[in-house]
Amino acid sequence: MKKKQILSTLLFVLLSIIGAKAQVGNPVGRVLEENGGPVEEETLISGGESYTASAPLKVSFGANVEEQEGYTYAYEWVIYPADHPEEALLRRFEPETEYTFYDSGTVGVQLKITYSPTDGSAEPMEEEAEPILIVISESSLKVPNAFSPNGDGVNDVYHITFQSLVKLEASIFNRWGQRICQMNLSNIDQGWDGTHGGRDVKDGVYFIVVEAVGSDGIKYNIRRDINILRGQGGLNGGGSGGY
Repeated sequence: MKKKQILSTLLFVLLSIIGAKAQVGNPVGRVLEENGGPVEEETLISGGESYTASAPLKVSFGANVEEQEGYTYAYEWVIYPADHPEEALLRRFEPETEYTFYDSGTVGVQLKITYSPTDGSAEPMEEEAEPILIVISESSLKVPNAFSPNGDGVNDVYHITFQSLVKLEASIFNRWGQRICQMNLSNIDQGWDGTHGGRDVKDGVYFIVVEAVGSDGIKYNIRRDINILRGQGGLNGGGSGGY
């Protein structure tokens, strides 16, 4: 074996013994969206505590590796159920990847790297980082039966509250069956301000129909009245019913 090859092999072995962590890097996940909306910056780290969130959860994962000259790198992201790590739900082969979690339960996200010297002086080496653990909570849906859009800053907007829904369609009708408001996951946070066509609707009873699907597979089909009571400042929404 030539001197150059011997030195390259020794260097590779040394890196594999004391520098494996540097090869694997410090993979991280950055939360982009949770429960259907954007969130403040949240970073998930390899080998850290599990992160509990509501679906849909959109995360960008990065290998965070400083590639060393003289080596080639192959990346593999594996997403798997925490209780069955041998059953991969998804594999991606890129340094950075993005994924949206919809199903409830605990999953692991693990980075695997295969690296080898470009001169072929040693066999490829495989390393695995500690997984990033993510817990997607079970779904819930609450549909209040009243609100008071009177401009006092308390309960002025009708809001449906929920977590871990992967599908939602809601329609509000007046007593003649005319649809005056429609909402889905893309605009649900705006709620309903008690107007139609830019004008306040009259006080009284309206009707809401909500159809939704949770991350845990639960299907919701809710039909109930909504009472508009502008004279009731501070009204608390009439409880959390609607299941």
